Amino acid sequence: MSLDKIDLEILKHLQHDGNMTNVALAKKINISPPPTLERVKKLENNGVIRKYVALVEPSSVGVGLHTFVEVKLLKHSRESVSSFFDAIKSVDEIMECHHVTGDADFLLKIAVKDISAFEDLVLHKLTALPHVGNLKTMVVLSTVKNETAYNLEGVKNEE
Repeated sequence: MSLDKIDLEILKHLQHDGNMTNVALAKKINISPPPTLERVKKLENNGVIRKYVALVEPSSVGVGLHTFVEVKLLKHSRESVSSFFDAIKSVDEIMECHHVTGDADFLLKIAVKDISAFEDLVLHKLTALPHVGNLKTMVVLSTVKNETAYNLEGVKNEE
């Protein structure tokens, strides 16, 4: 789907406030509400907008520790990668899983209550994942930047 200037404006505003009403969005982009809604629906239907979420403050739900775990599989075959993919989907503490290049095969972002919960996760879930050969953990001490909105400057658009 090709995005025009108005589509990019819509995305810019919704990335910062996905709960914005259609009327408020229409005012921000200076077009009437019906075509604004039509454009938003088109962006949703074409998969440009995947979903709307509430970003929760981790500490308010008992999450006090974030880690990144590098996972190296015993062997890197289509079957081992596929079964690893299937298995990680059932581990709720894994917030993100990225298939990466370099020394590791995967990079996991994990959120848990505390270091004891992380130890339990490693001992009972992560090491039990299929084809796992090695884990390397980095504990997040503090977060300096955590953005959810993509930079839309320079996105080619149809005009």
